Amino acid sequence: MNIINKIKEKAANNAGTGNVTIAFLGDSVTQGCFELYKKQDGNIETYFDKESAYHRNLDRMLSVIYPSVPVNIINAGVSGGNAPHGLERIERDVLRFCPDLTVVCFGLNDAGAGAEGLARYTGALEGIFDRLKRAGSEIIFMTPNMMNTYVSMELTDSVMRTVAEHAQVTQNEGKLELYLTEAKKICEARGIKVCDCYAKWKKLAQSGVDTTKLLANRINHPVREMNWLFAVSLLETMFE
Repeated sequence: MNIINKIKEKAANNAGTGNVTIAFLGDSVTQGCFELYKKQDGNIETYFDKESAYHRNLDRMLSVIYPSVPVNIINAGVSGGNAPHGLERIERDVLRFCPDLTVVCFGLNDAGAGAEGLARYTGALEGIFDRLKRAGSEIIFMTPNMMNTYVSMELTDSVMRTVAEHAQVTQNEGKLELYLTEAKKICEARGIKVCDCYAKWKKLAQSGVDTTKLLANRINHPVREMNWLFAVSLLETMFE
């Protein structure tokens, strides 16, 4: 990818080459959300830990292999966000920083709308990709993790259990997979690189791994260690 050439050029001529910027446009997983907890007012809140998010892990790896290259990281993840919301805020949160590469990851929240929301999702993704291409940014579409396949007994709050029940249906009835399949078709048609992390999670599940226990909130936020899978997969895709 051109992003590696840009980093290589920066490493060879730091003073004479422009900065390298990578943006990440996505939802709560991109933002760096992990466990859920109930506040005193009864509302559900997320534990934020951006240092453990996958974009920070990718930054750490780039710092190891290209120690002289400062990479500007733009975290444009928003908890609860979906593809249409990402399209609405792309100018404010991404394009004004002129990223050399933008990693787009949506689907977890979108898929909850079922088949009826599929056209809205794909239309928004196409809009995001078009805007990024016009701005000159390379694109990687990264598929997300799996959601819970059952309602964990660790979830004792009724609100959280209701959310988990809905997510379980979205996962087990193939709704999330439907969304990601359509997204990958769009990417293939437009020549956009896909970093298929969802396929790796599915392989884990097929190999007997309890993937629900790999979710920090037991619903849809991967544990901190699994954020490394995203980062390593992205690095592999960047070097393809």
